[in-house]
Amino acid sequence: MLKKLKSVAAVGMLGALILSGCGSSEESNGGEGGSGDSEKTYKIGVTQIVAHPSLDAATAGFKKAIEEAGLKVEYDDQNAQGEITNAQTIATNFVGDQVDLIFANATPTAQSALNATTDIPIVFTSVTDPIGAELIASFEEPGGNVTGTSDMYPDAIPSTVKFIVEDYGAKSIGTIYNTGEQNSTVQIEEMKTALEGTDVELVERSVATSADVKQAAESLIGKVDAIYIITDNTVVSALDAVIQVSNEHDIPLFVGETDSVEKGAFAAFGISYEAIGYEAGKMAVQILKGEKTAAEIPAQYPTEVNLVINKKAAEEMNVELKEEWNDIAQFLE
Repeated sequence: MLKKLKSVAAVGMLGALILSGCGSSEESNGGEGGSGDSEKTYKIGVTQIVAHPSLDAATAGFKKAIEEAGLKVEYDDQNAQGEITNAQTIATNFVGDQVDLIFANATPTAQSALNATTDIPIVFTSVTDPIGAELIASFEEPGGNVTGTSDMYPDAIPSTVKFIVEDYGAKSIGTIYNTGEQNSTVQIEEMKTALEGTDVELVERSVATSADVKQAAESLIGKVDAIYIITDNTVVSALDAVIQVSNEHDIPLFVGETDSVEKGAFAAFGISYEAIGYEAGKMAVQILKGEKTAAEIPAQYPTEVNLVINKKAAEEMNVELKEEWNDIAQFLE
């Protein structure tokens, strides 16, 4: 940030030199609010826990917001390949490189970034429970150097459970998740709460890596009427295996986000990950421009959720589409 010049009373050549020096400093240093802002190139470290369509869409939305703001940015894109140790190393390297901001896509990468620095601003997205993950103090007043956007629409899981039980008529629901992902355990507890008062059985399978997902899905065959995969990074990164099992054994597959429906799952009350990434990008713009600190920008929930049904997947999983669903769902052909 430019230091403010003190008021000077001067005449003649001395005054001209001072004015000339002021203009030169502002242009060369790219001071906040000065003409040099347009010349500054910011460095953003992007850390994503794993590659899958939802997280990829969130990163794309983040970069879109930065581009639309007209900021010049160099990105250091890193993928932790689902490994926490990789996420920690990436975050440490960002700190060593003195990036201007860290964009953390998913809970483990955001936690790793915060473990590495309390000085560099961090903007997260795709985090289910940022308070429980100890990233922020509250949505209204995040505090510290972190803010961002959650992927948890407050009514998404209850709405999905209600649809599976009441509209589809399932008596047993299978789910697969990584117990090591804090965001997943929160969602499983919410699912259990939504099932209270029903006689529907929840059949749980836990996995440690994406390589375990297919076997876990196969273990649900003959035991459940439907499968519901929450926004678990480990499982979603291997969703093709669950889709295959669901198709081969006529088990409707419900998921936590619409990108997985496009990929071949049956249905989701889901959010747009591109949208929450975009909102995170707008926060980053405010921080980089010096308009606000991360602590001053409230964290956000998604603003809307939609029921999306994949017609082709319904056919593959032998799901009969009910006429009344036409009034509440968006259909993918």
